[in-house]
Amino acid sequence: MRLHFKPLIATSCFSVFFNIVLLISIFGCESDPINEDSSNIVNNVINFEGDLEISDFVWKSLNQYYFWQNEVPKLSDSISADLQNYEEFILKNKDPEVFFDNLLHPDDKFSFIEKNYSDLENLIQGVVASNGVEFGLLFACNNCRQLIGYVKYILPGSDASEKDIKRGDLFSGVNGIQLKIDNYRELLFNDNLDYTLNMVSINNGVFVNNGKDVSLSKKENLEINPILINQVLNLENTKVGYLLYNQFVADKSPQLNQIFGDFKNNEIDDLIIDLRYNGGGSVKNCIELASMITGQFQDQVFVQEQWNSKMTESLTLDNGDEYFLDRFISTLSDGETINSLYLNRVFILTSSESASASELLINGLKPFIEVIHIGERTVGKNLASITLYDYVKKFIVDVGVEEIKNPDHTYALQPIVLKIANKDGFSDYSEGLEPDYNIKESILDFGVLGDIEEPLLSFAISLINGKETKFTLKNSTIPLNKVKDPLMISRQGMFLDKNTVPFLIN
Repeated sequence: MRLHFKPLIATSCFSVFFNIVLLISIFGCESDPINEDSSNIVNNVINFEGDLEISDFVWKSLNQYYFWQNEVPKLSDSISADLQNYEEFILKNKDPEVFFDNLLHPDDKFSFIEKNYSDLENLIQGVVASNGVEFGLLFACNNCRQLIGYVKYILPGSDASEKDIKRGDLFSGVNGIQLKIDNYRELLFNDNLDYTLNMVSINNGVFVNNGKDVSLSKKENLEINPILINQVLNLENTKVGYLLYNQFVADKSPQLNQIFGDFKNNEIDDLIIDLRYNGGGSVKNCIELASMITGQFQDQVFVQEQWNSKMTESLTLDNGDEYFLDRFISTLSDGETINSLYLNRVFILTSSESASASELLINGLKPFIEVIHIGERTVGKNLASITLYDYVKKFIVDVGVEEIKNPDHTYALQPIVLKIANKDGFSDYSEGLEPDYNIKESILDFGVLGDIEEPLLSFAISLINGKETKFTLKNSTIPLNKVKDPLMISRQGMFLDKNTVPFLIN
């Protein structure tokens, strides 16, 4: 990346595009083919090569867009004020991934750098390599290193959907090796497409091998439909819509709208949104879902964005204050009218893994309608990220100068760039949103998702019927200490997706 400088101000042509995932372009002049790590200064232009070019991209990106930019000394504008000092600074940080991590604020648990932006794009759109078993992990006993896996649900159309494995099943090993806290990542989250789960059962509170093995194969680029279940429950004197939604994906809005059209045609009285396994996703999709649930608040402010001072100034200059306000809407981006239910209350189910856009839906709706929150305290991610690509200018015959993703590397960044508050300005839930009814799932009593006897759904129905039941889990000596799921953590994002006119930042 070639960057032009003026005293105190970097004048490399930063071009910002807010597209499907708010694609942000940072580009300079056309880059030369990548060579070994090097740099040189010619006519006030720094030419970085190799990994140094990527490190330069990392610093310039975070210096402009990172939410905590003014609180991180290494991201201070003074670093780039002197050309030679800046060159020396980048030369000391040749590893872009280590450099990225060293530039993050201590409170930042969510920003990350991705070596291959295609993998990042697939993750955001729900396209992954998967065998279809969505699972969690627990410690098998107190003060031990052994783990037990439990199946949350099976993805339709996956390899697992054709095998003898279902929600609530348990496993203790992979390929004959006992799962432990120090080997589960290697066994379950490596690049191998095939593995065999060694299953166990519970006998008098003890995990016992049952002799059953389930061989599974991951399908590459499996597109996961985040709408796992949608149905109308015809209960005594009432109709209830139930939606189990596992990721906010922008291009699923038309399908969601069709489901809400069915809810509307069935004249449902109440709605249950199940976000227990939803780590977040598209802000735009969240706003659309909120508008489907309601409808009576069209054009009113749903949530407010809080950027760093640099971006606030630039975005205000180019777009005005309205840019920071995300409002309820009446149509999808393709012009289709939203099927709104005009509800005055909604029941939302969560777990300790519900995050980001899931929390945004709860927090955003609370000033407008009654939100009955059932389940566990959520993650506490009140921050949103954007995808940053390194763009360069390239001359194309018969076309002219175009901006293309830098052919010298495939890195992209997903940094936190803003905090989101509801219309009352409330955004203080970094420790999670507390439910109105604190209920945990139990591996002894998982139930069948979508079945009215499934514990959390059953409890929500009892509230709707005005017959609140005392919720008790089956007695168990088995600890419920969860192990953080790396795959679920990677899905716990809130991605801003807006359309706006590109603007230049000098």
